[in-house]
Amino acid sequence: MFKTKQDFTHKIHLIISVCIVVPISFFYGFNPGSQFDIHLETIDEHNFFKAIMGLYLGFSILWILRVFKSKYLKTAIITNIIFMLGLGLGRTLGFFMDGNPTFGYQFGTFAELFLGLYGCWVLSIKNTNFAEK
Repeated sequence: MFKTKQDFTHKIHLIISVCIVVPISFFYGFNPGSQFDIHLETIDEHNFFKAIMGLYLGFSILWILRVFKSKYLKTAIITNIIFMLGLGLGRTLGFFMDGNPTFGYQFGTFAELFLGLYGCWVLSIKNTNFAEK
């Protein structure tokens, strides 16, 4: 899986992202109240969280493809950056507008911002071949 130190550097944040995003997607899709202070009442609310689950799983598939196929490197890193920073910045905005959420969301915000910024760092490393093959 990791052939070089550089290979490890390029893949580790994607692997960590998948290990976090896949389980969270199933909680969102099937039982968000078990881990979060979320109480769904309507079919539309349930449907919304199933769609979020699908979105999370779709991105996870792309990131997993990158672990095994180098031609997806640039696409996987860019989508991971957008995904993680989008969530992290949205949650940060929520802190200021709505107040502090539960610890799980606070930790998630930190992790999302960290992973997004790590992806930016990986993308900016000089002498790296990010050409789509």
